Amino acid sequence: MTEVPVPDVDKDEVDIKVSQEAAQSDPPLPFDPIHLQAKYAAERDKRLARDQGVEQYIVLDGHLSHYLKDPWVEPGFERDPIQEQVDVVIIGGGYGAQSVAVRLIQAGIENFRIVEKAGDFGGTWYWSRYPGAQCDIESYIYMPLLEELGYMPTEKYARAQELLHHSHLIGEKFDLYRRALFQTEAKELRWNDADSTWTTHTSRGDAITSHFVIPAAGPLHRPKFPGLRGIEDFKGHSFHSSRWDFGYTGGDPSGGLEKLKDKRVGIVGTGATAVQIVPHLGEWAKEVYVFQRTPSSIDVRGNRPTDQEWARGLKEGWQKERMENFDIIVNGGDQDEDMVADGWTDILRELLVVRQKPGEKELSPEEAAAQRQIADFKKMEQIRARADSVVEDKEIADSLKPWYNQFCKRPCFHDEYLNTFNRPNVKLVDTKGAGVDRITENGVIANGEEFEIDCLIYATGFELATEWTHRTGMEIYGRNNIKISDKWRDGSATLHGWTTNGFPNCLFVSIVQAVLTPNFMHVTGEQARHFAYVIKECMDRGIRTIEANEEAEKEWTEVIVKGTEARKEFFKECTPGYYNNEGKPSEVAARNATYGGGSPAFLGILREWRESGRLEGLDVVYGEKVRLEEEGKVERELGGKGVGVGLKTQEKQEQAKEEGHVNKIEGGSGGTYMENKINEEDGAKKLGERDLDIALELIHSEDRHEKGLEERYADLQAKHQAEIFDLLRRQGKEVERLLKKNGKTATA
Repeated sequence: MTEVPVPDVDKDEVDIKVSQEAAQSDPPLPFDPIHLQAKYAAERDKRLARDQGVEQYIVLDGHLSHYLKDPWVEPGFERDPIQEQVDVVIIGGGYGAQSVAVRLIQAGIENFRIVEKAGDFGGTWYWSRYPGAQCDIESYIYMPLLEELGYMPTEKYARAQELLHHSHLIGEKFDLYRRALFQTEAKELRWNDADSTWTTHTSRGDAITSHFVIPAAGPLHRPKFPGLRGIEDFKGHSFHSSRWDFGYTGGDPSGGLEKLKDKRVGIVGTGATAVQIVPHLGEWAKEVYVFQRTPSSIDVRGNRPTDQEWARGLKEGWQKERMENFDIIVNGGDQDEDMVADGWTDILRELLVVRQKPGEKELSPEEAAAQRQIADFKKMEQIRARADSVVEDKEIADSLKPWYNQFCKRPCFHDEYLNTFNRPNVKLVDTKGAGVDRITENGVIANGEEFEIDCLIYATGFELATEWTHRTGMEIYGRNNIKISDKWRDGSATLHGWTTNGFPNCLFVSIVQAVLTPNFMHVTGEQARHFAYVIKECMDRGIRTIEANEEAEKEWTEVIVKGTEARKEFFKECTPGYYNNEGKPSEVAARNATYGGGSPAFLGILREWRESGRLEGLDVVYGEKVRLEEEGKVERELGGKGVGVGLKTQEKQEQAKEEGHVNKIEGGSGGTYMENKINEEDGAKKLGERDLDIALELIHSEDRHEKGLEERYADLQAKHQAEIFDLLRRQGKEVERLLKKNGKTATA
């Protein structure tokens, strides 16, 4: 997976074009592309020698489960189990889950429950409170719902405490706290085909029934832990960076780690998290050992307070516009203005925009890729030169230089990290790609040398490429009791990343088979809008179940795999990391990848899908179809991909209500979805001849469609019209027969 689109080109041909471009460059390039390619390959091969892939990480259970304990709650919390019925269960409490909840409320869907294992809202920022924690995407486009909240971040790149506070404000503003069950982990979701509901079973013994479930746990919440020998042997203090122990270190997320003044501290990892932590360790600890396998690219951050005059001048819709502007630029598109204008847009504007000279013929894909490769070499040379200019010791500076293409790993931006290695108390332990050898009672062995320490911090990130059930900690049982872990054993299969066949009304907030972009929250926010649309449509149309049909699922998975093929050559040359499945591409990894055409294209696909109104690619079952099937009155044929009997205008609904004939079996949004579904049975008992006439009128009325729907569904309507008429007549007669059998008479 990658955060930027990678073209499908012949790599050998690109290498030739790179050499030609370099030879023709005026002025000459300050580097030799052939030498750089050889250096990149050598550094990659060092790290591939481990040949472990994601298997190098272990499951935190049993004697290691204490690394997962929540340090932010008081132990001993208990409550009685809950049994309830709601329309929707949302699993997760981070920005993604909150965005879904808010969009549901805005769509008029308020009967939902949030299940969150943490002690409060915040998601990633609930867990990631380590010193120096900060978003690496501009706050104004990363923090969701700013306009809805009337909130403006205090800095261009907000820090953890403000991000967590902002999440709490969302919870308060939209009344999400009363809907949330905290310190509660969803362990099992189970589908009941008889009544088309899900039951969410939790760690607290809850059994929550709902028509829809939305797993929205997010990708950055379960710590990734290295499978090092001797972890349990260490006699000192240790913790994962996402479970920071301020009781041991002192201080808070802003720093001030005064309790480390007499401590020798080791930190494993040099990715985005460690880059933010290390400067604080260097400032406070007696000794610091930074164990490095692969250095990150460290560019300028340039944080600054928010310009209040600028903020006051913003117009309605500014945040969405700014998000889209950033997303287009970092995916290689043209914009008249770079609104964000930071390291991300600077990098990607240079790497992805092909420079076409006036009058020249259009570049071939290989020529364009060669241009981008040379631009990448130039940028990475700047990154390496920065290490030389900041770090005083040449050997240390060389060890901190990244030798790979810019987007083999997520770029880092920081203004203090490199400087920290000028401190006499900070030592870089560069393992040159080999990684740490093992942990001992007294410390860490790396490069054959033991480093004695008092405290060991694992800044090893979060599980992103692991199997879904392991990553989320829950199992999902769909139709016919099939487990999601079994269905996705050989890789995911979805439509657009959010729905999968055999798991009705289960909507996944995920990047897998969806899209990854530097500003993850933009995509998550759009998924939230998408889900609100889908659920609202189901309620308005009287739809009981939706799920990807097998054909659409297969076609979309082929799109994902094909896009992965296009990126295979790029990632083969990368050092191991989560972008390339830790250096071990596989068929499973290809199916678990992201859409290769970039986020603007992917979000366009979702938008066009909604605008068509056809629910294309879904198997759709309408409320009355399921009820009639349960009574054995019809064959399984009434559903399909198009409109069903339940589609009617609000005007006709109101007309029926005024006349005292509310057609309950057609769903609608007049109550909670669960209430409407329960009322289907009552509706069947009350449906006499006059109700039947109203139902037929609703079916045949010319204005029952919203604008454009009549044309879209004309073919389907013609196909089923006679059948629907016959079914409803038989239904009315059968209901009347049952009423007479019970000694009652249907009203005229």
